[in-house]
Amino acid sequence: MTHPNEQFDAIVVGSGISGGWAAKELCENGLKTLVLERGRMVKHIDDYPTANLDPWDLEFKGRQTVEEQKKQVKQSRTGYTTDAVSAHWFVDDIVHPYNEVKRFDWIRGYHVGGRSIMWGRQTYRWSEFDFEANKNDGIAVDWPVRYKDIAPWYDKVEEFIGVSGEALGLDVLPDGVFSPPMELNCAERDLREKIENTYDDGRVLTIGRVAHLTGEKTHEGRSNCVYRNRCVRGCPFGGYFSSISSTLPAAERTGNMTLRPNSIVHEVIYDPQTQKATGVRVIDADTGEKMVFEAKVIFLCASSIATAGILLQSKSDRFPNGMGNDSGEVGHNIMDHHFKAGAFADVEGFEDQYFKGRRPNGIYIPRFRNIGGVTDQPNFKRGYGYQGGASRGRYEELVAELGYGQDLKTAVSEPGKWSMLLMGFGECLPYHENKMELNYDKTDQWGLPTITFDAEWKENEYEMRKDMVQQAMDMLEKAGYSNIRPWDEPGAPGLGIHEMGTARMGHDPETSVCNGNNQLHAVPNVYCTDGSFMTSASCVNPSLTYMAFTARAAAHAVAQLKNEA
Repeated sequence: MTHPNEQFDAIVVGSGISGGWAAKELCENGLKTLVLERGRMVKHIDDYPTANLDPWDLEFKGRQTVEEQKKQVKQSRTGYTTDAVSAHWFVDDIVHPYNEVKRFDWIRGYHVGGRSIMWGRQTYRWSEFDFEANKNDGIAVDWPVRYKDIAPWYDKVEEFIGVSGEALGLDVLPDGVFSPPMELNCAERDLREKIENTYDDGRVLTIGRVAHLTGEKTHEGRSNCVYRNRCVRGCPFGGYFSSISSTLPAAERTGNMTLRPNSIVHEVIYDPQTQKATGVRVIDADTGEKMVFEAKVIFLCASSIATAGILLQSKSDRFPNGMGNDSGEVGHNIMDHHFKAGAFADVEGFEDQYFKGRRPNGIYIPRFRNIGGVTDQPNFKRGYGYQGGASRGRYEELVAELGYGQDLKTAVSEPGKWSMLLMGFGECLPYHENKMELNYDKTDQWGLPTITFDAEWKENEYEMRKDMVQQAMDMLEKAGYSNIRPWDEPGAPGLGIHEMGTARMGHDPETSVCNGNNQLHAVPNVYCTDGSFMTSASCVNPSLTYMAFTARAAAHAVAQLKNEA
């Protein structure tokens, strides 16, 4: 049992993608580190209850009961997170409520490991285009770092987590430290060749870059991906990266980590004499007991929204509007990725070919818009990439009751036509008015204020979506595919589960919350290294960037403590 009077060098709030990396780096550098997780304990392998269940093991064909559905109305907005095999990873909306001025899909997992257990594992580096974008476009504030500052930390993270991918030599999507790529299937290879032969604007189709182990390099406690594609359930093989299979065990091996689940951090304590944080206030989620834990350095890795909520609750004479909020930007500039825009098509031919296994990955077409010359667009800024892929199936026949007996057996056993999906994944600009606030009139069961969201897509995103649909249709048409169907479901922010930007980095304390080392401008021993520090969003999945910045910030914190010793 952890006691409040225990002495710690560092406190890490959150145990997911960022929190795991903070714990690993701080512990491996000799710091006695307390990791606080608001949710329940989850142990790798032992606590994956649905990992080995087959479809016939599930009641109601894997669907939730009506009563279960009532508890996860908002969590189910994705359409895939709350079936019987994964619902236990996502929060109960009644126990963990939030409010919406405009629709916001806040998809959360409160447990040790956080969303690193359920993430999509697409793993891409940012480029210099991304870090220079705000400055070049005159939007929001400039990043205080550039690609060269982060590149060695990308190297470090990729080497440790394992990233399967193909080197392309593109400036817009830098190559990394890759293990062997997964294979494209025959229809995907066909589209790759046709895109290469048709376009001269830098378009290329590649296999997705994913945090899955392939090849011969060993990773302690983990083995290679076995292509079960049951990743959202938790992987007992450790085939993909999660904090509970990788970074947290590494931290634990040092003997320097103390992990305390069911610990809701709601405030960082400020000392006006030293102008530093001294610790955090915690409520035990089970007992309601209130505690204070102290440390020399604090890492907020609770997720972008939760970290901003903690800062806003951390009020004092020095910070009447929340810790580090001199600029008034805490909670503002919420970004996510907008997607579900593109096209479907049928692929003729290849009826004599199929594929083996359940590859937990798809294709990727890197950004080819607004990167100079003929790629620049007059109607929108920034760009998008495509995810998707090709497969065979007879889904439409099986949904409709077209046959019984022998006819049904034939429909089930024989694969249908090949089909191709291209789904755009676009960048959202940082808008000050896209925000979250604390609602003290509506509190949760622990008496803490709930979050209210007020954010939306704007003209730039909608103009980009038009191009995402049109270019997908154009590529499929020029490939000679048939039955091409456009697709555009804008949804709402949050649906991409990449919420970020609530405590952005910047050069100037008057317009930003954190400096280039992820420290609060005004409280240098508090670091924000989850999505909160993001100053713009890029169009690629952000988790690798969170991890690289976290490792970099941890190294900075260790150096600062050594200098003060």
